Amino acid sequence: MTNINSVTGTVDSSQLGPALIHEHMRVRSVEVATQFPHLYNRNEELQLAKEQVLAARNAGIQTICDPTVMGQDRDVAFIREVSECTGVTIIAATGMYTCQDLPEPLRRKNIDYLAELFIRDIEVGIQNTEIKAGFIKCATDAQGVTPDVEKIIRAAARAHKRTGVPIMTHTHAASKNGLDQLDLLEQEGVSARAVIIGHSGDTHDMAYLSQLLNREALLGLDRFGLSIGMSSRERPDLLLKLIQSGYHKQLLVSHDYCGSIDWWEREEVLSFAPDWSMTHLTRDVCPYIIHQGVDQDILSEIMVNNVREWFEHAAKGTY
Repeated sequence: MTNINSVTGTVDSSQLGPALIHEHMRVRSVEVATQFPHLYNRNEELQLAKEQVLAARNAGIQTICDPTVMGQDRDVAFIREVSECTGVTIIAATGMYTCQDLPEPLRRKNIDYLAELFIRDIEVGIQNTEIKAGFIKCATDAQGVTPDVEKIIRAAARAHKRTGVPIMTHTHAASKNGLDQLDLLEQEGVSARAVIIGHSGDTHDMAYLSQLLNREALLGLDRFGLSIGMSSRERPDLLLKLIQSGYHKQLLVSHDYCGSIDWWEREEVLSFAPDWSMTHLTRDVCPYIIHQGVDQDILSEIMVNNVREWFEHAAKGTY
């Protein structure tokens, strides 16, 4: 058992229950939101997040990991309010979401300086609050491992080794750069079992996914309901194939849903992702997988045990 920082206090890993490992309460462009606040309505954003989280709770979800970090206008007080209003445990992240460059004030800082920022979020609190981060987020995309991105990944590794909290990544699966992430993290002494390679469900490339799995990394199949790299209708079959191949102990699932996101108008989202929600897995995907002959216990392992073991393995600190 491991104590985990949630936005409302510590929770024991044995109490997490069924979990979604990658959902956002809100994503905004910080430059726009800061300079043109009249374009945003916090009450509407809060209501949209609460509706989705309550629906997930009513479908049996007890815990949600929210990997919103710098670069996505993280607001930990907003996240806590959603948790308090819904009764769902929400675990917030530290880290940085940039796929190329650091902001100018951080560009000339070294790896250890960045690691100390993450450690402060975990041990002291986020944004001058007492709310502490429970995991670390880093990212690569089509640009690959740029010098700044490498600094962030190495800083995430060092913060993990100091604090024992796990790591979740954003990847561009078509570029296979989850392997580059693992290379850097392992060079820093991180166990692959403490790492979720995010957005791994965006590719049909089983050779690539097998390489990640054979190195003992966890795969985030975390965009159910979206058609990025793979259509929404194909995603359940990838999950089924990986389960049938014996990899169910290394899979974690979610939607990458955003209660609100200012990249698109709400009507646009409904037009290109009509199934996207925090309940698509429980409502549509899990029944389909069971209908294909997968035992409910396997799905429980994925949504309960694998999440718990991600946190517990990371917390061991020695491998």
